[in-house]
Amino acid sequence: MIKINKLEIENVKRVKAVKIEPTASGLTIVGGNNRQGKTSVLDAIAWALGGNKYRPSQAEREGSAVTPFLRLTLSNGLVVERKGKNSDLKVIDPSGQKAGQQLLDSFVEELAINLPKFMNASSKEKANILLQIVGVGQQLHELEVKEQEVYNRRHAIGQIADQKDKFAKEQPYYPDAPKEPISASELIRQQQEILARNGENARKRQQLLQIQTAYANQGQEVERLTAMLNEAQAKYAQLAADLEIAQKDAIDLHDESTAELEANIRQIEEINRKVRANLDKDKAETDASDHRVQYDQLTAEINGIRQQKTDLLTNANLPLPGLSVDDGELIYNGQKWDNMSGADQLKVSTAIVRKLKPDCGFILLDKLEQMDIDSLREFGTWLEQEGLQAIATRVSTGEECSIIIEDGYVAGQEDIQLQQPPGEINPGEGWNAPSSVPSWKAGEF
Repeated sequence: MIKINKLEIENVKRVKAVKIEPTASGLTIVGGNNRQGKTSVLDAIAWALGGNKYRPSQAEREGSAVTPFLRLTLSNGLVVERKGKNSDLKVIDPSGQKAGQQLLDSFVEELAINLPKFMNASSKEKANILLQIVGVGQQLHELEVKEQEVYNRRHAIGQIADQKDKFAKEQPYYPDAPKEPISASELIRQQQEILARNGENARKRQQLLQIQTAYANQGQEVERLTAMLNEAQAKYAQLAADLEIAQKDAIDLHDESTAELEANIRQIEEINRKVRANLDKDKAETDASDHRVQYDQLTAEINGIRQQKTDLLTNANLPLPGLSVDDGELIYNGQKWDNMSGADQLKVSTAIVRKLKPDCGFILLDKLEQMDIDSLREFGTWLEQEGLQAIATRVSTGEECSIIIEDGYVAGQEDIQLQQPPGEINPGEGWNAPSSVPSWKAGEF
């Protein structure tokens, strides 16, 4: 990874003359009070490495007669300079070849010199940056779209099932009602069949009366017409046989009542109303059960999609253990961005920057006064473990600061001069103070 070995800055914004050798791994804190030139140091580095789009609107220090001068020496041997009236860029390759901004852009990650661009992005934007880095953004997006579609379908099915349940519970139920609606024509047909059978019984009863009368008459004829005895006796015997048969038939005859059918005919509308109510209730309960089955099936499908998302992120080459994406938001150790500590936010941001361009081994951080000492210690320890370099500013003059900037100089080194007028020494000569500064590391105070 490429890091900043040394930086020399003169007459940029509030900086008069500063030379720093930041620690290679860990946190170098540039401290000082407000308006002393701390942020100007970071702005100068960003300008040197990021190009003219990072040039401050008022780059030259107010009141200075000397143009801005920047020189950064990188760990890969490159020397980056900006000097002269137009602050032209000069990149000196270790091999002696000249190079320019294109070479710097190949390994300097924009977010490393402009970390607030990432930290101030929305939760969705942060998550998208991470997902694009690890190469699963499109796959995860497709799974999330599919999950939302299935979720919407399940939601609709659940609403219908609830409505069916509610409808079924509101319906009255009549256990004494038949299972199917009653037909009036069928009841009338049944009534007519019974009436026909009863009519036949009446005919037979009438026939019995007729035979009985004939038998009586013939008896009288036997007494009165002795002369016709033989003929009358034969007829009488025949009538006796017929009488016996008719009597037997009459004994077995039973009339059927049509009262129930007549009552059903009178109550058919009420009965059918109850039947229809029972059918509606049964159908609503069946529909509700069917929709519940569909709801459970869709729930299983959603869980399957979510498992695919989990597997996708589990198998992805994420830049930091415990870092993931859930519902389009960054999650670190179970916490969303707004619930992360300041140290964790910086860890996540730095890890993602490193993943964007692995060769970029440094980041610039402004305004670390918002972090307490414990958070600084935690973040500094993590940087050292990861072999990363951070150059940061903090409104403080405490022991946690690697250097203190006062009135545009490093405190105690106010007599340095990096750039001389033409005809004198070369830029960068004339430094007569120690070139390195102590770096702050966890546990040193």
